[in-house]
Amino acid sequence: MKTLKSNLKLSGNGLMTNQNTVFDMHPSNEKGIRFHINNSIIEANVNNVVSTEHCVVLADVQSGAKNKIALIEHFMAALAIKEIDALDIFVEGGFETPIFDGSSKKWIEEFDKIGYTGESIDIEPLKAPVYFEKGKSSVVLLPSDKTKITYAVNFNHPDLKNRWVNYENNIDEIIEARTFGYLKDLETFQKMGYSLGVTIENTVGLKDDGTYTTELRSEFEPCKHKILDIMGDLYLTGYNPFKLNMNVIVKEAGHGYHIECAKMLLKNLKDKEK
Repeated sequence: MKTLKSNLKLSGNGLMTNQNTVFDMHPSNEKGIRFHINNSIIEANVNNVVSTEHCVVLADVQSGAKNKIALIEHFMAALAIKEIDALDIFVEGGFETPIFDGSSKKWIEEFDKIGYTGESIDIEPLKAPVYFEKGKSSVVLLPSDKTKITYAVNFNHPDLKNRWVNYENNIDEIIEARTFGYLKDLETFQKMGYSLGVTIENTVGLKDDGTYTTELRSEFEPCKHKILDIMGDLYLTGYNPFKLNMNVIVKEAGHGYHIECAKMLLKNLKDKEK
C-alpha cells in the first residue's frame, strides 16, 4: 500500500458553500481512502455516492447518511495520479472539500512535499469491456495496453463544441485543468445557494461572446478538466483507473454517468475475482 510519509493538514473554502474545511490527512497501513466526520467514517466508495447533481457527494450510507463530504472528485483524482491507496482524512469545519484553484494541482504539490511510503497494491488490468449509454451520452471502458482517455464535450461555446481531447502523456495539463461553467448561470446558481465560493482564480467562466473569464492554462482546458473528473470518479471503485490498463472513451457525460459506469466497472472487476 502507498500512503503519505507523514501527516498533512490543509484547509480551504468550498466551491459550492464557500465554507472553510480542514483536511487533516494521516498515513494508514490499511487499504482504502476514508473520511472521518463527526465520529462517522465515510469510505471513498462508489456505493456511498448520494448525489451527483452539482458535484460528487459521499455519505455514511450505512449509518443513515447523516454525514457527508462533497466535491471529492479533484482530491480523488490527485490520489489516483499519485497512486495513494491508503489514507485517513479527518474533516473539520465544513463538509465540502477545499477547492483551492479548481484543479488537482495544489493537492499533488502538497503530497509531493510530504513524500510517500510503500508501494500501491498491484491490480489486474481490465479484462472485459464496460459500457454505459444514455441518450447522446456514453462512457466506454475497453481493455488496452495502458490507460488512455478520450473525452468529447459539446458545449455552447466555439472552442468546446464537438470537441475531443485525449490524454496519454499530457498529465500536467490534466492536473492543472480548472473547473468551469457558464458565466451567465452563476448569478442564478448563487441565488439557489450554490457556487458561493466561485472566484476568477478557481473557475473558468464560459462567456456568451465565445471567450473566457480568465486566460486558459492550456488549450481546451475545460475539456481536460472533464478527464480529471472521470479519473477521480472511477477511483471510487477502489481500483486505480491508471493501473487498470483501459481505453476510456467518453462522450458528453457528467458525474452522474461517470458514477453509473463506475458501478458497472466495480461489478465487472468483482466478478472476475470470484
